[in-house]
Amino acid sequence: MSSREIGARQISAKAYLRRLGAFTGLILLCAGLAFATPVFLTVNNLLNVLRQVSVISLIGLGETFVILSGGIDLSVGSMLGLTGIVTALTARSGAGFATAALTGVLAAGLMGLVNGLVHTLGRLPSFITTLGTMAVARGLAYVLSKGVPISGFPGGFKVLGQGYFLGIPVPVIVVLIMALICSFVLTGTVFGRYVYAIGSNERAVKLTGIRVNLYKNLIFVASGLLTGVAALIALGRLQSAHPTSGSGYELNAIAAVVIGGASLSGGEGGPWGTILGALIMGVIENGLTLLNVNAFWQQVVIGSVIILAVLVDRLSRAERTDAIVK
Repeated sequence: MSSREIGARQISAKAYLRRLGAFTGLILLCAGLAFATPVFLTVNNLLNVLRQVSVISLIGLGETFVILSGGIDLSVGSMLGLTGIVTALTARSGAGFATAALTGVLAAGLMGLVNGLVHTLGRLPSFITTLGTMAVARGLAYVLSKGVPISGFPGGFKVLGQGYFLGIPVPVIVVLIMALICSFVLTGTVFGRYVYAIGSNERAVKLTGIRVNLYKNLIFVASGLLTGVAALIALGRLQSAHPTSGSGYELNAIAAVVIGGASLSGGEGGPWGTILGALIMGVIENGLTLLNVNAFWQQVVIGSVIILAVLVDRLSRAERTDAIVK
């Protein structure tokens, strides 16, 4: 066995250990909170946690595609707010639930396509591209809504955001369905293999004649569509569309992806790891609330978790580089 093959096996083992470590961390976190407050392990609270993380989970699933390809999407939070406004205005115009929901999701997909085209045709780093479209999307949300919340929607949105099916919150079911679809796409299709390949070595993929820009555009469209679905659930939960909705969600989504074992350098990670990362962040936030920790300190803790996750990714990346060199 060559040294490079040994290095590759070491990399795979480290990725597995990172995911296993995240899962172990979640179990220990739940055990600690169960000891600290008996309310944590109640059925109602656990279902509440699952419902609360549904929006970040869906955005994170979209972010997973982008990060796996070696990019970053900072516009998803603003995209969620704008999608909510577009959906609400469509519903207020007299459209039914299906039409309004489809319009919102397609609008989010179009915004994702814009991100992809600016990134690929303009040859701008995805960080700069989505930083700009983040401001554009938020500004459009304010313009279309005139700065005020919009309410009054078909009952289907309430079911989507607040309903139950067989005792399970509908948003949780939507997340599971989307995670299954994403898992199949990433592991069972040519598109999924190209996503990983582009993130691992984009130059090598280009040399094989694969249309990298096309796939990058599709990756951003996928991120937009999943953010659109998240916006529908957020709309259903609040029963109103706010131009400020989704503020800061991009950081939580990125953190969920990284905590779940993905690498910010691309080529490593997966949808189930992202769900795990979102659960960890949701449990932390819920636990701090149950322990009556000041909301400002909660932001400090969440921010620290994000820094720690990125730091672990950076250290792991350095170890992977050493493994390949050796």
